Amino acid sequence: MIIVFGSINIDLVTPVERLPGPGETVLGPGYALHPGGKGANQALAARRAGAEVMLVGAAGRDSFGDAALALLAAEGVDLGHVARVEQPTGAAFIATDREGANQIIVAAGANAAAQPDALRQIELAAGDILLLQREVPEQACLEAARAMKRAGGRVILNLAPAEAPSAALLDELDMLIVNEHEAMVLAQALGWPEQDPDAIACRLDEERGIATIATLGAAGAVAWIDRTRHRLAAPQVAVVDTVAAGDSFAGAFAAALAAGRDMPAALREGLAAGSLACTRRGAQPSIPYATEVAALAARLADEPGR
Repeated sequence: MIIVFGSINIDLVTPVERLPGPGETVLGPGYALHPGGKGANQALAARRAGAEVMLVGAAGRDSFGDAALALLAAEGVDLGHVARVEQPTGAAFIATDREGANQIIVAAGANAAAQPDALRQIELAAGDILLLQREVPEQACLEAARAMKRAGGRVILNLAPAEAPSAALLDELDMLIVNEHEAMVLAQALGWPEQDPDAIACRLDEERGIATIATLGAAGAVAWIDRTRHRLAAPQVAVVDTVAAGDSFAGAFAAALAAGRDMPAALREGLAAGSLACTRRGAQPSIPYATEVAALAARLADEPGR
């Protein structure tokens, strides 16, 4: 099983011609309301990729909380350990431009009250995977990671939003997923001079024993795992909106590992899912299903030099 401990949000998304600069107001024609939050997105991505998934987190007792959980419930994510609390449901305010780039402000709300109590109450197994992000309190993530490690399972951290994790949390990780910016933030926090995500991933794998995957946007992904380098080119897709692309990668990658895929196959499926998510608007509405992911991943396997 994949257990996702993370955030649950409602997203308010506005398309704009260009993203605003400091102190600037840019008008959009309207907005859409979508369920989101990195934890919820990754849970849905893993579920749509075919995994059994439990989401642990917190949402408000408000109408936004109902909306944020509705799609997850409909798709069969186990929500039995999502707490409903007095704080308002977390919210993200997202602007996306015509090139698919975005700016995001996240209000934590109920996510600040998320606790990993479920990981101490349920029977964890050595085959389980814990998937973490950085939109819930770090101490709670650390407690969740320690509970999973005690059970012999694997811990994956998606370092998003970009902020260096504590040394204690780093020590509990089996795998790390970063984008280019997140890789540099972590390297700077560790006092490392490297600025290339490839070199940073290599050093994390070699010195810390943390298998590290760096997603590189349109350039694909690079990973260092057990001192072996994996490099994948991205497929060409028509980018509409990059929101949830990283979450789709993380969820599909974790689902592939849970299904027993080898590392190259898991990376291909993650890259395929992230690429497909860029072709649709919204967070959870953009997350692809297993059949779509498998079809594009097979294309990546057939065209290794692309």
